[in-house]
Amino acid sequence: MSEMIGADLVDLDLSADTKEAAARALAARMVARGRVTDLEGFLADVAAREAQMPTGLDGGIGIPHCRSAHVTEPTLAFGRSAAGIDFGAPDGPADLVFLIAAPAGADDAHLTILSSLARKLMDAEFTAALRAADTAETAAALIRGDEPPTAQGARTAPASATGETAGASEDTAVVPAAASAGTTAGSTAGSTAPTGAAGPGTSPGPGTPAEPGTPAPAPAPDEPRPFRIVAVTSCPTGIAHTYMAAESLENAGREAGVELVVETQGSAGFARLDPAVIAAADGVILAHDVPVRDKDRFTGKPTVDVGVKAGINRPAELIAEVREKAARGEVSAPAHAPAGTPVERAGDATEGYGTKLRTWLMSGVSYMVPFVAAGGLLIALGFAIGGWQVNKAPSVMDHFVWTQTDSWGALLFQIGGVAFKFLVPVLAGYIAYGMADRPGLVPGFVGGAIALDAGAGFLGGLAAGLIAGGVVLAIQRVPIPAVLRGIMPVVVIPLVSSAVIGFLMLVVIGKPIASAQKGLTDWLSGLTGTNAVLLGALLGLMMCFDLGGPVNKVAYAFATAGIAVTDPSDSAMQIMAAVMAAGMVPPLAMALATTVRGRLFTPAERENGKAAWVLGASFISEGAIPFAAADPLRVIPSAMAGGALTGALSMAFGATLRAPHGGVFVVPLIGSPLLYLVAIAAGVCVTTALVVLLKGMRGQAPESGTTGPAAQEAGAPKDTGQPVAA
Repeated sequence: MSEMIGADLVDLDLSADTKEAAARALAARMVARGRVTDLEGFLADVAAREAQMPTGLDGGIGIPHCRSAHVTEPTLAFGRSAAGIDFGAPDGPADLVFLIAAPAGADDAHLTILSSLARKLMDAEFTAALRAADTAETAAALIRGDEPPTAQGARTAPASATGETAGASEDTAVVPAAASAGTTAGSTAGSTAPTGAAGPGTSPGPGTPAEPGTPAPAPAPDEPRPFRIVAVTSCPTGIAHTYMAAESLENAGREAGVELVVETQGSAGFARLDPAVIAAADGVILAHDVPVRDKDRFTGKPTVDVGVKAGINRPAELIAEVREKAARGEVSAPAHAPAGTPVERAGDATEGYGTKLRTWLMSGVSYMVPFVAAGGLLIALGFAIGGWQVNKAPSVMDHFVWTQTDSWGALLFQIGGVAFKFLVPVLAGYIAYGMADRPGLVPGFVGGAIALDAGAGFLGGLAAGLIAGGVVLAIQRVPIPAVLRGIMPVVVIPLVSSAVIGFLMLVVIGKPIASAQKGLTDWLSGLTGTNAVLLGALLGLMMCFDLGGPVNKVAYAFATAGIAVTDPSDSAMQIMAAVMAAGMVPPLAMALATTVRGRLFTPAERENGKAAWVLGASFISEGAIPFAAADPLRVIPSAMAGGALTGALSMAFGATLRAPHGGVFVVPLIGSPLLYLVAIAAGVCVTTALVVLLKGMRGQAPESGTTGPAAQEAGAPKDTGQPVAA
């Protein structure tokens, strides 16, 4: 903290009468200290943060703060106002104003110190000592933690802040400092210190915070188990409100006699709660203003979901509310929203390298697919409108006739071609992003662009992304002087990593990878007869093996790599056609099976079957997942058999496809469309027949978890659960 604030950053007689004037006065001190490079730019960032949510807190505290590119290193300025300044707090103006400035890419250590200040603000003794400080040096020392806080001789605060603690109600006594022993100012970012109801000595002492995610000691055998709560706090900048809400909830948890563990999802990162702690929890409190990462971990538990300021201002009410929900048996519904970015979904450190590699690669593929779909469909439409010679048309910037269809076809074709040029850079950039978060984007995109220029194609993009992410991770492990930390994510990491990946791609590995890519392309172009049919069957098996999972995505990426050029070969377009046809088979077959033999399926599955018609026709293989999850041993092998047949027939018929997606809606753009539909129909019929046969051979299903016809005929009570795979 000593690097962040000194006496020159303290104003004990702040004369500003508005929050904007207060921010300007304190920011001017930062400029004089050399911590802010552009006063107006920084104030604009402060105002933008303030517009998201007022930064005033109960108890006479204002904490304007932001992350800004105009900040050289994390800095704190403090002002004390005699009249009080309105920062939007419910109880009135603030007399203690903390302006927190963090660089756009502040390092974890500095952000941790800022978060510890946010926790200190919940300590009434600390804020009282600041109101009593008679010199700037004393105030700065208190904030740094050089002097123990004392409220002796405290001067009178504005009416809004007379003795109330942040978040305390009028009839709630101020929490003594001893009660906060377990949550010291030095708590690390993302730490999860449990708070218990036990008497003195059970909470961790000062300087010894509990291990992240570790439950509190078990009660003695003759003592009742206390109510257990897990909580998550987060705010847009992840600097102040996140940690203040955590501190407030922890203090309220001790007062209420509950065990409460908080996961702070702040700017300095976060440590996931131990799954065992979550499993043992009786309730959940989510106090957040940005989406909670991995929210599905808390599904099925009594949950209170509020804004982060509620966690600061009324923690006791939230605890009481979640206890009431638990008493009523009210739990949260399963989350259906997809997970966040690969970085947000990253598993724990025990995951193997193979699992991490798959996650990184899927990160790149998932971001690349929209470019593939948009570019491929535009190119296909260009050919459909402008004819097969549209690829030889001049640029529409030089020649475009509004009344000629050829010009419109050329326009669509050329837009699609531009979209395709992003494929390899996006693939590489987001593989690096999956590995190293945002610092990996620049070297990843640079390496991908070089791979494209060098003719290394998708293989080059894969290599560039993995190398770029590895380079960034290596740079981040190098000890850096404090003076350079503020410019690391903006200048140093992009500069060094881009130079390294550029050298490797241009001088070392670019040409060998380009040769390998050319060899693969030539091999695909030479596939004919039996080899092509076998390849189609293999791709069909892969598309139907995990229905949208990693194996499915590998087959799809292999196909799209072949057509992601301006002039793909016939073999590449045949592979794309086979992959899409096979991917349509499972959901269409499940839809047909529920139609012709509905008694073999539960009511829920029959409803899913209706939706599967549309999903299958749109080439969304995931439409068959509910059926495969309920009965994998019958559904998945049947789907693979039908998919393999469809893929083989599509290759044998020579069907071609320029568009990477679209299902039956792009049939007019398919070469040999009638035979293509025959191939799909054959696979659907085979899969349907096998599923019906295998399900029909199943004996009477167990009464628990099934609604099969045998169970119903035997008089078993109707159960809405999915059938258990035999």
